Amino acid sequence: MAINTEALSVRYRAASIDLNGKRLLITNFRNTEQEKDLSEPPNCGGVGRIRHFRRTLGNSDWPPNPLPIDPACKALGLQSTDMIRAQVFQSAACNWRCWYCFVPFDLLSANPDYSELMSPAILIDRYLDQPNPPPMIDLTGGQPDLVPEWVPWMMAELRNRGLEHQVYLWSDDNLSNDYFWQFLSEADIELIATYPNYGRVCCFKGFNAESFAFNTRAEPALFDQQFELMKKLLTLGIDLYAYATFTAPSRDGIEEDMRSFVDRLQMLDENLPLRTVPLQIQEFTPVKQRLNSATADALQNQQIAIEAWVQELETRFSSEKRASNIADIPLRKGSVSHLTH
Repeated sequence: MAINTEALSVRYRAASIDLNGKRLLITNFRNTEQEKDLSEPPNCGGVGRIRHFRRTLGNSDWPPNPLPIDPACKALGLQSTDMIRAQVFQSAACNWRCWYCFVPFDLLSANPDYSELMSPAILIDRYLDQPNPPPMIDLTGGQPDLVPEWVPWMMAELRNRGLEHQVYLWSDDNLSNDYFWQFLSEADIELIATYPNYGRVCCFKGFNAESFAFNTRAEPALFDQQFELMKKLLTLGIDLYAYATFTAPSRDGIEEDMRSFVDRLQMLDENLPLRTVPLQIQEFTPVKQRLNSATADALQNQQIAIEAWVQELETRFSSEKRASNIADIPLRKGSVSHLTH
């Protein structure tokens, strides 16, 4: 049975935010399944982890992933690199259940056993109270946009401490709800749209309705909603990027559906495919427990899909453009009228 995305979103938002106290429900990694996959022990009193973002993983036939390395280096004036450290804080709820998620599902259900209500001020205190704090803070999930206030609250806290030009802020969004417009004030949206050192990545969970529903367990119709939400975000002038996951239950028609997917990205912005990074799904500890014949096939089918993706980009963009720094690819949809929401 498909997930009721709207009902779960309402429930998890209620459990994930204390508006009066300006606190958010953040995962505590200590004594969790996810802790086993961390390359360093949890930090910040258990509610943080250090992540090493790497441009290339073991598999050389998959396109490199420049996110968020290149946007962070550009914003902070750092030299180009193939790895960057980030301080990660993870929201403790998600309204979808992607089978390939590296987060155990019991850390996605606003579970009080594995989470704490934290204020941005305390998160920043703990971030700073460590030797050699990373140059970047990554707000991930879960689905951070169940509590869209998290981003402007963090921005305001960094700005209050004079850190807005020293720390790069990066956040994830699975394009599952419109809470950004429902719950943020015009001042919040203005802050997000104009904040200098911020990048946002939105994840398309599949390249057609079938792969989307298979990956997320959500209603297939919500695949289309992802494009609508991305379209609205593009009007704000945020430094915006996309991930895409290409695991699919069937290999039938992959090339044709990939062509349609890239067409739809280009309908949002001609250059959006060049700001979109396909993520190779790998078998983290929680994923191994969810593998069956269907998901094993899906892992194989992503190889066919990535070949189709590369072919589409080669057809549509020059080699020079494809080789550009992802952070230098212009998006033309940014609009000064971003407060008309």
